[in-house]
Amino acid sequence: MDPLIGMGVLALIGAVAAIAGYTEDLESVVGSQSNPNSQVQLAPQMKYPHRLFNKAISGEPLSNGLAAVIGAVIAVSLDIYFDLSVPTLIVAGSIAAMMIHVVLATTSFFGRISSQSRFKQPLYMDVFKTHIPTIAAYAFMTTACILIICFLMSIYLSVGIPIPLLALILGITVGAIGSAVGDTHYGSERLYQNLEFGSGINAAYSGNIVRKAESGIRSGMDNSWFASKFGGPTTGIAFAAVLFMTSWMTVLFNPAWGNAVGWLGLIAGILFVAATAVINRYLEKSARRNFGPYREEEKTEIVE
Repeated sequence: MDPLIGMGVLALIGAVAAIAGYTEDLESVVGSQSNPNSQVQLAPQMKYPHRLFNKAISGEPLSNGLAAVIGAVIAVSLDIYFDLSVPTLIVAGSIAAMMIHVVLATTSFFGRISSQSRFKQPLYMDVFKTHIPTIAAYAFMTTACILIICFLMSIYLSVGIPIPLLALILGITVGAIGSAVGDTHYGSERLYQNLEFGSGINAAYSGNIVRKAESGIRSGMDNSWFASKFGGPTTGIAFAAVLFMTSWMTVLFNPAWGNAVGWLGLIAGILFVAATAVINRYLEKSARRNFGPYREEEKTEIVE
């Protein structure tokens, strides 16, 4: 294959990955599954009842990895026994993964909220009815995008990794990015508006989440609206960047495609990692300098 065609396929993969990251972050926001939302589970125990959907099936990486691998196994199995087109396989696998995800979200929601009845936490059926379809739609889109990426990599880039295993890896990756990137622009800013940026969450603030929305009592839909402006797009860009930036050198300098300078890909990869480390350090220092407080004495002053 021409390296330019390979780069074009890789660019398409990056575009699909951006959608996958976007929908993954919003799905975790609607269902209160991202890292800061562990405080949603704690809130009723601290006498802060709420109307947020609380599923927290598991960490985002494992939850998305499970959905992706289920969809991939169904798609590959149908491909073995039936003569179906790739789009049909992707849709069928995504529907199967979505259904299982909805079952887990349902049982998790009712189980968690019911167990908090001793803390006077009501179980709102309207929250369940309005949030489940949105969770299902986002889960379907995330799984479908991951399966599209897997088939593109398998067919056009000759990755050599079985599609179910590749889907598991990508599902865990997008979930981890959602936890690491999306949460910073949702949990810290939406759930804890009463705390200064960078001050951390003191034990005294455990469960003290912001529960009022622009109109009425806050729900996962309000949080999703907020995250769709920055947290979701940032997660999508991060996932797309991970796939594109870590793969372009192997595509461009692939010896299997007639390039005798395959070792240049290794050098390019090392230089890229080094440059990323330098940029990350610069951004961290800039954030500490401009958006603190970060020092321990400043944290103590805020708590007092």
